[in-house]
Amino acid sequence: YKMSHRKFEAPRHGSLGFLPKKRTKHHKGRIRSFPVDDQSAPCHFTAFPTYKAGMTHVVRDVFKLGSGVHKKEVVEAVTILEAPAIVVVGIVGYVSTPTGIRAMNTVWASHLSEELLRRFYKNWYRAKKKAFTTFQAMTEEERAKYLETELNRMKKYCSSIRVICHTQVKKLNLRQKKAHVLEIQINGGSIEDKVDFAAGWLEREVTVDEVFEMNECVDAIGVSKGHGFEGVTTRWGTTRLPRKTHKGLRKVACIGAWHPANVQFSVARAGQHGYHHRTEMNKKIYRVGKADTNNGTTDFDITEKKITPMGGFPHYGEINEDFIMIKGPCVGTRKRIVTLRKQVKPATGIDANEDITLKFIDTASKFGHGRFQTFEEKRKFLGPLKRDYNKEVEE
Repeated sequence: YKMSHRKFEAPRHGSLGFLPKKRTKHHKGRIRSFPVDDQSAPCHFTAFPTYKAGMTHVVRDVFKLGSGVHKKEVVEAVTILEAPAIVVVGIVGYVSTPTGIRAMNTVWASHLSEELLRRFYKNWYRAKKKAFTTFQAMTEEERAKYLETELNRMKKYCSSIRVICHTQVKKLNLRQKKAHVLEIQINGGSIEDKVDFAAGWLEREVTVDEVFEMNECVDAIGVSKGHGFEGVTTRWGTTRLPRKTHKGLRKVACIGAWHPANVQFSVARAGQHGYHHRTEMNKKIYRVGKADTNNGTTDFDITEKKITPMGGFPHYGEINEDFIMIKGPCVGTRKRIVTLRKQVKPATGIDANEDITLKFIDTASKFGHGRFQTFEEKRKFLGPLKRDYNKEVEE
């Protein structure tokens, strides 16, 4: 293909694959497709919701044959996602139809927490709070009979099983009181195995280490950071015009020919930038950390410390629950929910199969220059301070 009547080639700026670039309707990362089911594998969950806390960096040895950094230390940026346990409160059975799958029936747990019920109301304190009261008024015998009937229907007719889970936002240091609710597909085993597996998890907590493990690759689904209304240079990356251009230079000079007498969809225009729904594929898990442990310690750095940096993660705070550490950046801003899903297109490269051994995790302050890793180290370096002396005098 030869471009006519121009001095230089000009490939288009920006991808048209993400149109329309508008604010998403789904603040929570929406799982549009689940991994292909392998019935020979044991039953397992395929996703888990987390909350973005911030970033830090780690030091590790690279084992990558043929690479220039093979058997050398590298410093890599990592993202910390806090992942408090989720609660399974329902089961949904789907049947196959000529136009796709359709939800056939839903089974709910007997006891539902307030943070879940808040999700069903716009204004909790003015609501009558009647959700699920009829169902909860059933006797134990009636509820057991209903549960058995519906689960048997699922085993007979359904082609896929998903569980309804909700997060426990009360365990996080957020202002929000409404839980985030999502469906997670159960993969592995036959339909009967899936239904029994899901029924066994009803009203129980699922921790993140029961879904993901270290060195695994996952897909991160979330909403990008919003930047409001932006011009074409920022939004599409178009080239700035010459300095003496009339009426501004961060513009597109020609937005189309005389005919057709309208602006084509492919022309870069100003508009909404950010707060788009995005899926990042094959993010490597570097650590699955447990709460109430020295989860910032490694085999090479035996300093007793937690993953939270000195002074906390900026605009987030401390991490007191389980967490996941993934390589590189992640979609979204701090405190935003990010849904992690089992990889849909398994990565087969040398990076995906490399075993990760962390040598050092940085816990210095993220709000300044970060000279110290722990408060004990800072106290030992600075020695007794005037405020410590005054405190002793007062006592």
